[in-house]
Amino acid sequence: MLRGKPAFLTLFLGIFLSLISSANARDVVRYNAAGECIQGCAPTEEKAVVDNFEDGEIQKNSLSGAAGDWNIDPYDDNTHCQLEVVELKQGPDGKPSRALKVDYDVSSDTQDATIRGVKLGFWSRLQDLDASVYDHLEFDVKSDDEKGATTTFQVEIKRCKDENCVETLQGNYIVTGVSSQWQHVSIPLNVMNGILDWSKLREFVLVLQDRRVDKKEGVLYFDNIQFVKTGDPGPHVHDPVEIPGKANYPKLEAEEWARFLAKRLQGYPSKLLVKKEFPEEDRAFLKAIAKDTWKFFDNFVDKEHHLPLDTIQFSAEKKAVFGSDGYVGDYTNVTNIGLYLMCLVSAYDFQFLSKEEAVKRLKQTITQVEKLDHYNGLLYNYYDTSTGERSSNFISFVDMGWMAAGLYVAKNAFPEELGELCTKVLDSYDFSFFYDDVSQQMVHGYYTNIQAVANYHYGAFYTEPRAGSYIAIGRGETPVEHWFRLDRTLPDNYSWQTQEPRNRKLKTVLGISYYGGYYEYKERKHVPSWGGSMFEALMPTMILDEIKLSADSLGLNNKHHVLGQIEYTLEELEYPVWGMSPSSVPEGGYSEFGVKPLGLHGYKPGVVSPHATFLALEYAPEKAVANLRKMIELYDIYGEYGFYDAVTVETGLVAYKYLCLDQAMSFIALNNYLNDGAIRKRFHQDPINEKARPLLTSENLFEP
Repeated sequence: MLRGKPAFLTLFLGIFLSLISSANARDVVRYNAAGECIQGCAPTEEKAVVDNFEDGEIQKNSLSGAAGDWNIDPYDDNTHCQLEVVELKQGPDGKPSRALKVDYDVSSDTQDATIRGVKLGFWSRLQDLDASVYDHLEFDVKSDDEKGATTTFQVEIKRCKDENCVETLQGNYIVTGVSSQWQHVSIPLNVMNGILDWSKLREFVLVLQDRRVDKKEGVLYFDNIQFVKTGDPGPHVHDPVEIPGKANYPKLEAEEWARFLAKRLQGYPSKLLVKKEFPEEDRAFLKAIAKDTWKFFDNFVDKEHHLPLDTIQFSAEKKAVFGSDGYVGDYTNVTNIGLYLMCLVSAYDFQFLSKEEAVKRLKQTITQVEKLDHYNGLLYNYYDTSTGERSSNFISFVDMGWMAAGLYVAKNAFPEELGELCTKVLDSYDFSFFYDDVSQQMVHGYYTNIQAVANYHYGAFYTEPRAGSYIAIGRGETPVEHWFRLDRTLPDNYSWQTQEPRNRKLKTVLGISYYGGYYEYKERKHVPSWGGSMFEALMPTMILDEIKLSADSLGLNNKHHVLGQIEYTLEELEYPVWGMSPSSVPEGGYSEFGVKPLGLHGYKPGVVSPHATFLALEYAPEKAVANLRKMIELYDIYGEYGFYDAVTVETGLVAYKYLCLDQAMSFIALNNYLNDGAIRKRFHQDPINEKARPLLTSENLFEP
């Protein structure tokens, strides 16, 4: 948390007190005249008092943690946050009481304020409090009778993500309805969904933002900040969703269950591994892989509901397509459906399907999509493919973006046959639902069961969600400013990032000011992704023609990302093959993998996934083909339906899984490479590009 310039003395004293408190401050307990604990109070089973301000101190709270004010821009003299503990004639209980007075001003017209917004407020350390026994955060608040104040603001709870607290997790809540009368605020911790483990809490934070408050200067009073146990935690983001349609399904052991579900599919492979002679000519080699990869989408689709399955896992133990460790995942998510539509169009482009059959299958799936349970026109993130029922409470921005992208591609591939149907479905979507006009970024999504947005935003520019942002802007549902509020790089004082950005200076494009900058690796400039993975960097290129419309900017960045992946993996890690991206873990599960120098944060190495190579085809074709041939030579990684999902390079252990997402990225990338950008062309035919295309053509990432 950045502290403000006016708070320098407060910060210094707060740090000093925090340091000495680590040794013995928890042993110091103070009481007021009424016998109430006011400092060093041990949490009880019913509540843990953070601060009731009865000791008159600001710099130390009731948990003996430091406290003070903060300002994201400590050099902006137009703004302030001044703290004082004051005596009030009437506290929350109607009796005289001490409370925290917060005198704030978030008015500023500096360029930084225009770009980042003004943020300031109050922080209070929680001393690794274990709040897992409590279910609500509570406090009392009012505005000043004369000066008034905003009726709305945000509170945050922060928790360290790791032992060194390099990164923090945070749970957010927006308080509304504040008036000059005391209001008791009781927030279910479950609604603050950015934190799932409520042990070892770091900080309570009051956040006043110029874009959120409805009065930019004023005075607020706070009292009785505490965690309490009410016995009524309310719904949780991980609450399961009942699927009534499964009630009458047979109860079978793992292998028999997989065999039962396989009967609902269009087909199933007969053996785990295939040894085949591939053509020596590169395009013929890739066409052969495309034909095998298509079998996933030709067969792993529910015959009744026409939805692609998310995951198929074969038996590594038996080296067979069925076994006790095998799995048929009869569920799908929204991205899978959107990409499946593109795969049907791709099958037509490859002449694996006739036009009539492609249109028929597209219509069947889109008609099923119309029938799926939805929320305000938006799809839930997961559905059961066997019953067609939703299995999720979450509405996802990035996944809805890919659903829309698939509909645009289908609409423009077969406008006479599918134009009206696709348009009808697309018109039911509204991406402004995900837009936060305070951060000017997209939230991850919305939980319908707790009726709250996800507590995190998509803030990094060079990541997968830029495709959804492009669509939202093109549809006119999100302002153009949003594109430039996605971070190309982060400020220098974000010490956890993998390297300090170069040339991070103000730029103006399309009349909008923002901060640019780049990283460097192997003397090549690049704007970093989050984790340095191929997936987040290049998945948008399936529909966005960055290679042509943004040749010296995003297109060049894509090329540098691919070359960086290749060189880091082959030269520094000394792996025989390259291509790291979120994928299956051959030892079990799913995780993120990437090249750390290419990311803001950087994922770990270790596992290579073939889909990463297919995404790189257009930027390093010869190296990509050689890499695919090397994988086939070194590992038992090829099956009847193409490459399996991933291999642990050091052990050679293969994940005998097919994931719809990774197979789709591979198949669509093959189509774009072999058929002159066929999927991108369909997407760019749509009128939404008229408004959005300048986002790609107007910016140069590497020029000031």
